[in-house]
Amino acid sequence: MPPLADVVKVAIEWPGANAQLIEIDQKRPLASIIREVCDGWSLSGAEQFALRYADGPQLYITEQSRGDIKNGTILRLAISPARAARQLLERIQSHGIDARLEALKELAKLSADPTFAAEFINMEGIGTLARLVESGTHFGEMLAFTLTAFLELMDHSIVSWDLISLSFIKQIAGYVNQPMVDVSILQRSLAILESMVLNSHSLYHRVAQEITVGQLIGHLQVSNQEIQTYAIALINALFLKAPEDRRQEMASTLAQKHLRSIILNHIIRGNRPIKAEMAHQLYVLQVLTFNLLEERMMTKMDPNDQTQRDVIFELRRIAFDGENDPTGTEKRKALYAKDYKMLGFTNHLNPAMDFTQTPPGMLALDNMLYLAKVHQDTYIRIVLENSSREDKHECPFGRCAIELTRVLCEILQVGELPNEGCNDYHPMFFTHDRAWEEFFCVCIQLLNKTWKEMRATAEDFNKVMQVAREQITRALAMKPSSLDQLKNKLRGLSYSEILRLRQSERMSQDDFQSPPIIELRERIQPEILELIKQQRLNRLCEGSCFRKVGNRRRQEKFWFCRLSLNHKVLHFGDLDESPQGEVPLEMLSDKIPVCDIKSVVTGKDCPHMKEKSALKQNKEVLELAFSVLYDPDETLNFVAPNKYEYCVWTDGLCALLGREMGSDLTRSDLDTLISMEMKLRLLDLENITIPEAPPPVPKEPSSYNFTYNYS
Repeated sequence: MPPLADVVKVAIEWPGANAQLIEIDQKRPLASIIREVCDGWSLSGAEQFALRYADGPQLYITEQSRGDIKNGTILRLAISPARAARQLLERIQSHGIDARLEALKELAKLSADPTFAAEFINMEGIGTLARLVESGTHFGEMLAFTLTAFLELMDHSIVSWDLISLSFIKQIAGYVNQPMVDVSILQRSLAILESMVLNSHSLYHRVAQEITVGQLIGHLQVSNQEIQTYAIALINALFLKAPEDRRQEMASTLAQKHLRSIILNHIIRGNRPIKAEMAHQLYVLQVLTFNLLEERMMTKMDPNDQTQRDVIFELRRIAFDGENDPTGTEKRKALYAKDYKMLGFTNHLNPAMDFTQTPPGMLALDNMLYLAKVHQDTYIRIVLENSSREDKHECPFGRCAIELTRVLCEILQVGELPNEGCNDYHPMFFTHDRAWEEFFCVCIQLLNKTWKEMRATAEDFNKVMQVAREQITRALAMKPSSLDQLKNKLRGLSYSEILRLRQSERMSQDDFQSPPIIELRERIQPEILELIKQQRLNRLCEGSCFRKVGNRRRQEKFWFCRLSLNHKVLHFGDLDESPQGEVPLEMLSDKIPVCDIKSVVTGKDCPHMKEKSALKQNKEVLELAFSVLYDPDETLNFVAPNKYEYCVWTDGLCALLGREMGSDLTRSDLDTLISMEMKLRLLDLENITIPEAPPPVPKEPSSYNFTYNYS
């Protein structure tokens, strides 16, 4: 009798027959089990059959994946992957149109199965599909299913994209460049081209020759957000893989085609809410656009380059000489050092030396020149206003502009690659062709204003920069939709408001340190922790949707997990799309008894983070990953959609296992709730009215001592 841990009870279906209820010994060969099932229905040729899941993706069960079978799972006896691949390959090459359409439809569904995909590819199936596309004889549904199957098969990374022929690329590009083409065909064609660009250096050049940026921008003006998303994804892929010397040229072409205004008017300000994948692609485009600044950011100024020195002369001329620049006079040149000091440069004799540190390098000088030329009145006002102050209170414009540029590069992560799963795009950067420069101009005015509010001196320079960074970061977090809105947000974040926010947050975190308050906090903490624990468990009972790890992004494959109301079982299962509300337990085919859970691990300790080498370098994904380890040596792997869900789930699982909840969210909630409760109790103390004294002893005033009971 095998150990109970090695036995699972399942139901196995076969069309036209009663289901078999059997116990599967996981130590027994799968072929032997299939033979026994076939014998139960008197089916010969057991080697031609296999087991598949009856629900969800209906994947084939192999010796490697059989450990995922749970008690109560419904399986289905089906023809083997090799036999299915052979039959479908024959049917898609048949002359009957209806038979071929049905075969391609079934192939599109089965191609997501890695076991079937390996068999089909071994039979030269991808080559057959490629020839069907190259022939140009397939249209409508038949072509859509062909492209879907091709994309699914290639997604398994069994064969290299470099094997794709030029005629196939031309045919796919033709569908994208056609003015009128079926939506499903266009979606798949855009996705195939994106995968080509991202997975093959040689194919990037071929695709770039076949696809016009103008045609891709045309797809952004349609009403279908899925098409818009695929189009921006392909633009991003071409941008990302372009050689260094081609990126600026491509950016100029996109600007000439009014990409920014089209995205603003047709997507950001469109009538439909922006979905997560579209938000991600907008974020990627934002990052790639700002990364064009990296070259200037990392370029040091050459103090001997006269062209670069002329830019500094121009800054001085605009500030002090207006249109009448008496260049060439020895007397005026002798006064340049004084002017450069008034401009706020650290090196008065040779201000070019101020731009030799990278970052921000020459990018700081570019920003200063833009301000001086485009917002000349603002520039002159800032410079002259500070030059007329007492020396100790003047705000050094040059030094501030250079340091501010460095700070903005850090905040917007200029030069860093986009993070997988990040959706943090800022709509305001799509409202102006020179968004970076305009952003700098707004922030330098803020910095000058903050300097005055703090009545700062040169010794306070770093403190002022810290406050300005906080003001800008807080304002960006509010996601202003335009530069004017950014100005309004910053106007509300004055130095006094920053101090108030800091004080409020400090009170929430530290409270008071007197012994009675510390004692009160210790008494309150257990009940608040219990309250947080219940909230976390309730949230697990509601459940959450997670993206499938390792899938192509726009496939939108999801799975859902939730805790049973009695807190004894974790239910989970695959979904075709992101749910809009609560998912019933009946739809979740898999489950894990809580008593089987051994531990919860996070970050780099998760098995799926160790396996996915591409994800190791992605800090953001790493910070959202966690895994449930359960008997016997199994794992359930998660990547949370955001930091909040990550904290809720890891805390909830720890609470479920009777372990300490240690996330940042719990610490924050604990401090906030304790502070609120303490303030309420202390407020009760302040509102207590001391009762009047009883009739006093004649001619003797009575005295009363009031002691508040903190319990």
